[in-house]
Amino acid sequence: MYQLRDYQKQAVENTIRFFRKNRTPAVIVLPTGAGKSLVIAELARIARGRVLVLAHVKELVEQNYQKYRSYDLPAGIYSAGLGQKDWDQKAIFGSVQSVARAPDEFFENFSLVVIDECHRVAEEGSTQYQDVIAKLKDKNPQICILGLTATPYRMGLGWIYEYSPTNEVKSEKKRFFKQCVFELPLSYMIKNHYLTVPIKVDIPVTCYDFSELTDKDRMYTVAEVEEILKSQKRLTPLIIKNIIDITEHYNRQGVMIFSASVKHVEEIMSYLPKDDARMVIGETDLADRDQIIEDFKQKKFKYLVNVSVLTTGFDAPHVDVIAILRPTESNSLYQQIIGRGLRLCEGKKDCYVLDYTGMGHDIYAPDISEKRPAKDTVPVLVTCPVCDFENSFWGYAIDGEVIEHFGRKCRGLAQDPKTFAIKPCKYRFRSKICHACGAENDITAKACENCRAVLIDADAKLKQAKLSKNAHILTPERITFEERKDKNANPYLEIRYYDADAQYLSEAHFFSNPTSIKKFNINFLRSHLRRPELAVELQTPADAIRYQSLYRLPSFVIARKQDKFWKITEKVFAEEL
Repeated sequence: MYQLRDYQKQAVENTIRFFRKNRTPAVIVLPTGAGKSLVIAELARIARGRVLVLAHVKELVEQNYQKYRSYDLPAGIYSAGLGQKDWDQKAIFGSVQSVARAPDEFFENFSLVVIDECHRVAEEGSTQYQDVIAKLKDKNPQICILGLTATPYRMGLGWIYEYSPTNEVKSEKKRFFKQCVFELPLSYMIKNHYLTVPIKVDIPVTCYDFSELTDKDRMYTVAEVEEILKSQKRLTPLIIKNIIDITEHYNRQGVMIFSASVKHVEEIMSYLPKDDARMVIGETDLADRDQIIEDFKQKKFKYLVNVSVLTTGFDAPHVDVIAILRPTESNSLYQQIIGRGLRLCEGKKDCYVLDYTGMGHDIYAPDISEKRPAKDTVPVLVTCPVCDFENSFWGYAIDGEVIEHFGRKCRGLAQDPKTFAIKPCKYRFRSKICHACGAENDITAKACENCRAVLIDADAKLKQAKLSKNAHILTPERITFEERKDKNANPYLEIRYYDADAQYLSEAHFFSNPTSIKKFNINFLRSHLRRPELAVELQTPADAIRYQSLYRLPSFVIARKQDKFWKITEKVFAEEL
């Protein structure tokens, strides 16, 4: 009989506690090698009805089934690719393609469906996963839906669930999976010796230059990648020689090389030892693929080259070199590739990660937060003044102290421990005030969340100003603050915005009564503070001048002509663009 590790017990307990009160789809995040099959086994043992475990490829179906059966537990397989269509056992492991075509009787009496690699489940629409889920729900509206993944995010989408186990809002947009009930970081697995230590080498001697692709800020095509590789063809033999040298010098046992295209695979193979290298591509005959993989696991050859086919559902524990020669659009794919080399194996101390792309992905953390406002920004931690949640935003820090951040809304939430009802924190660090009802909105909102009034976005403001004869747009380079007095000797604060040609626009703020003080704090302080959550009501021009180092420049200042003077009417900041 199997023995659960502490974190596996916690994952099971969290799942059971959640589904007792809630039947919305949930997610468990476990890194490669964390023993998800044990979690599945324990949930299947406890489940009152039958359990269906879905995967998108036959290799993963078979791998999950074999590990489950190794615990002496009965199970069946429903997969045309594996030549079996069982449905009498309590636990069924199936490929989504086959199960989607199963007869109606197959879907009877399931109380739990587990979806492996659940980041592949589409949010909506008629897909095989959604079709299977609809059939299961038709038979049992109260069925529990649980996703398992090591990478809970997708490029272009972000997080695949809405709420995290640490009471954080991960996505304000609707997701199929509502909540992550348990998450185990990769660092924990490595620190506790459940996985091999990855040793990353970013530029081992030389690397391809894929910056042209990343600068486009979109997914790139195989043709674009091949064009770049063609122009840098002289680098490939140098890279392969470097891989061979490292492998031989450090007596590495198994090397997986991830290439960009079929042409690239063929080029790589021409520089590898012919009797010690094999390749697997999408067109490789399935029987041949199985034999190549089995020979690799038996260490009959050392170098296995592939293109987009061995990132999941592949388990060869002896692999101790991962060589990445293809650009990876997402951190998710990058982490899946690295995961192929992190399994424990006798005599294996570490796994070399040779990255020849220079793309700088992080092994441990996804890079899927808001768009980075500038290349020199770094992740900073900012505490919400309302709920005390510690947010991670892009920003600037000196000696560990946050001096500026670009956060918009607090991601904290409160969850009732009994009902699991969720109440997100509504505090906004920066906001767009609705002209119609005064409600706070996201700075990029096009319609008020409260009254649905149309809100003009920054691009539209700039476009309108450029077309108007009575409007002027200034790009400020610096800002000055000076205390002055009007004709009645009342003090006021003059703020000037200077451009590169020393031309300026100015605005005046009085502090003579509570209303004018409040106006200054709303109209200037909240938007100009580098850290808006630290705002306090300043009482005099001298106070405002004293704290000028805490203010930031807008990207644009828009002024409109009133009689003979220019009056500043709008400011546009970096995060609005």
